[in-house]
Amino acid sequence: MTPVGRLILVRSIDKRLLVNAMSLVTIPALVGPICGPPLGGFITTYASWHWIFIINVPIGLTGLAVATRYIPYVHAERPPRFDFVGFVLSGLGIGGLAFGLSILGLDFLPVSVVVALLGVGAVATSAYIVHARRTPAPILDLALFKLPTFRASIFGGFLFRLGIGALPFLLPLLLQIGFNLTPFQSGMITFTGALGSMFMKAAVAGVLRRLGYRTVLVYNSLLSAGFLAACASFVPGMPFAAMIVILLSGGFFRSLQFTAINTIAYAEIEPAQMSKATTLVSVAQQLALSTGVAVGALVVEITLWLKHGAAIGATDFAPAFVVVGLLTGAASLIFLPLPRDAGAELAGRQIALRAEPEKNP
Repeated sequence: MTPVGRLILVRSIDKRLLVNAMSLVTIPALVGPICGPPLGGFITTYASWHWIFIINVPIGLTGLAVATRYIPYVHAERPPRFDFVGFVLSGLGIGGLAFGLSILGLDFLPVSVVVALLGVGAVATSAYIVHARRTPAPILDLALFKLPTFRASIFGGFLFRLGIGALPFLLPLLLQIGFNLTPFQSGMITFTGALGSMFMKAAVAGVLRRLGYRTVLVYNSLLSAGFLAACASFVPGMPFAAMIVILLSGGFFRSLQFTAINTIAYAEIEPAQMSKATTLVSVAQQLALSTGVAVGALVVEITLWLKHGAAIGATDFAPAFVVVGLLTGAASLIFLPLPRDAGAELAGRQIALRAEPEKNP
């Protein structure tokens, strides 16, 4: 769903308008993260957790009807032969790694099962890499990693999303276990991060035009990481207003980073490669989110093991927030080698960059 929806957007929008288009499209998408935590918390607290899944059925049916009505039927005139072997290998690899990482450290399945999932995922992924080099039209085109902006978007975005993927896992647990809040009370606090993201969307294009992709990606990674690590200061007795300010501000800067990462991926992509690029971007996103949950859960487990404690408390989450914050900040090192004019066409900076040598002969 995600790569197909994004593909429709990037194929139908001029690159110079992509930032504005991506921001506009994600505004309604943020309605979910804004409404989800309070609504899910309310359902879990006052009804039954089963309804969090049942409520998606009419929404899914509505989406099916709307897509059928409004999405045009577009297909390639001469599609390449379907890479069935690559489909199986990549599916096993990504599925095994994503699911294995998601449950790592959660004590949900036996360790042997988790190791088996990760092992199968690693072997299948390695086999796919070998297969992709020998196939003229692989289902995931790894040759795209030769493009500097695409490579930075994938690897830098992976580290950035790793920390962000841990946040919706760690924060509700901290509030409900460490602060003894109900799911509804927890949801009323956690949704403020998405609210901050909504406020930034209108300013993204202007910020990128003024500062450029490289500057935004490098320094905003550090800002976002700082607000993420600041969640380690959440302890019982801390005013909820202070927590909300941190979450709101963090969501504001994370929104800028997400849009920059998502759009810089297409700076050097030709129209014929858009489909393969959107697929790889979506794969990397899902793996990053799963890895974030795994890292967050693992650090909490290690913290408990080191203190020989059986009961988890609010202070046990602090090291996890610090670790994922450091990993998020490390993304700046990947964005740092980008050229100064990276993504200039997307940000509408070509004229300004051409004029600079004239001002400074």
